[in-house]
Amino acid sequence: MKPTTIITATILTLSFATQSTAGAGHGDGTSIGMPGSAENVDRVIEVSMDEMKFEPSRISVEEGETIKFVVSNDGNLVHEFNLGTPETWKGHKGEMMKMLKTGMMTMKKVNHAKMMDAGMMHDDASSVLLEPGQTAEVIWTFSETTEMGFACNVPGHREAGMVGDVKFQGH
Repeated sequence: MKPTTIITATILTLSFATQSTAGAGHGDGTSIGMPGSAENVDRVIEVSMDEMKFEPSRISVEEGETIKFVVSNDGNLVHEFNLGTPETWKGHKGEMMKMLKTGMMTMKKVNHAKMMDAGMMHDDASSVLLEPGQTAEVIWTFSETTEMGFACNVPGHREAGMVGDVKFQGH
């Protein structure tokens, strides 16, 4: 194996380990849970994104529960479903603004080739970025009771109220 291949593999491994232990890779490392696996899904929640709203806008989970979110963009603009906290969303804001300013995305399209070229693939396990009409899944294990929610971090969307609540049952 070439030295550059070993270094690249090490960087990718460390990056993945950091994302897995931090919960959401977009932000400050607040523990909000961890990526789940399909064989451990306890239930499925369908989430619709439309202009500046989520449906449902509030979900209830139990500590230790693994949820498969089937997320659909039913709106006319690009939207994001991102599990996190206000701190993680604040940390992700600059990245999303850069994606918009550099043409990696517009309000209606995501340019995956430009994102790949820039090394910003927006492929965190706690988040999906969808064009109008697209559907994707997020499988997440809520490992411990914490203050968290879900938001769209496309510039201006969260500020316009595109935020949802995660409520832990019994708390």
